[in-house]
Amino acid sequence: MTPVPTKTVTDALQWRYATKKFDAARTIPAETWAALERALVLAPSSFGLQPWRFVVVRDRATREKLSAAAWGQRQPVDCSHFVVFAGRKGYDTRDLEHFIGRTAEVRGVSRESLKGYADIIAGSVERARQGGSLDSWVARQVYIALGQFMASAALLGVDVCPMEGLDPAKFDAILGLPALGYTTLCAGAAGYRAADDKYAGAPKVRFAAEEVIINV
Repeated sequence: MTPVPTKTVTDALQWRYATKKFDAARTIPAETWAALERALVLAPSSFGLQPWRFVVVRDRATREKLSAAAWGQRQPVDCSHFVVFAGRKGYDTRDLEHFIGRTAEVRGVSRESLKGYADIIAGSVERARQGGSLDSWVARQVYIALGQFMASAALLGVDVCPMEGLDPAKFDAILGLPALGYTTLCAGAAGYRAADDKYAGAPKVRFAAEEVIINV
């Protein structure tokens, strides 16, 4: 892997913003979108459990329904690709067994050799369940994936608007997520900014580094 120049990263992050208005006539090229999907697949999570699903909504009629469930915001319709980030509800032993099986397959080892690792994960998950924090823990993992998606998009020159301004229950119903055991947490509209999006040129407001970074 060849590192990119530091300026490439900082310029991309300076360039990105939460796009309010997309150019509905522009579509993300297939190769670029494939890279962004790969960024989602490669997103890190605690223990590597990947307690998520990323629903890429292409159907226009469905996107119109999601727009209505997002208080009429047009990003779900006008963007090139719309992704709903969903988290696993009530992560359980079946999910863990699925993960351990995949680990054994990818790394070419037996399930039995992973028992100690599986037991550690099971204990952590159970403590979170008993403490009432399991679903919120899952939600935090999903937001890691959203962050990776946004940063990857910026490096590829693709605009993204992260969206929490939506009705999760309505999104779930439209997409049939309850039957799958998942629930909507947020969404990401991806595409290209419209030339007349007034927010594109607005100065980025951030606190000074000295105020937010603490060196110990």
